[in-house]
Amino acid sequence: MQPAAPSIAINARSLRIVIVTSTYHAELTGALERGAVKAFEEAGGDLTKLKIVKAPGAFELVAISRAAAVRGDVDAVVAIGCVLTGETSHDRHICDAVAHGLARISVEFGKPAAFGVLTCQTLGQAQARAGGAKGNKGEEAMRAAIGAAQAIKELQ
Repeated sequence: MQPAAPSIAINARSLRIVIVTSTYHAELTGALERGAVKAFEEAGGDLTKLKIVKAPGAFELVAISRAAAVRGDVDAVVAIGCVLTGETSHDRHICDAVAHGLARISVEFGKPAAFGVLTCQTLGQAQARAGGAKGNKGEEAMRAAIGAAQAIKELQ
């Protein structure tokens, strides 16, 4: 059973957000990106204040997300990717690097850098989380970024 999603009222009307999407596993990351855009729109976001930037892979999400976060006209970043378990431990190193890198960006710049990266063992698990039976983690990451950006603005 999945835990209930947080019930924070989110409002993206005044927010400027960058989505950084890995093109690796493009069918999956494209679905996550569409989910993130949908969540932004549903929260009242202005599509002219939403920028989408492509990354060649999950590892590169960190550098590109940092380049977005450093900008004064960006309130939050949503990093979208998909890393599947393979025959080696490579996936764990990538996932750890991305998670720690996004956390550092959030702390360094005081802006949310949401982790919309699937870290699944199988393609089927990833499909279930990219708009399938387990929802859309891109939508969830966008909602988290909006809610965190709102909270930060309230504190400033």
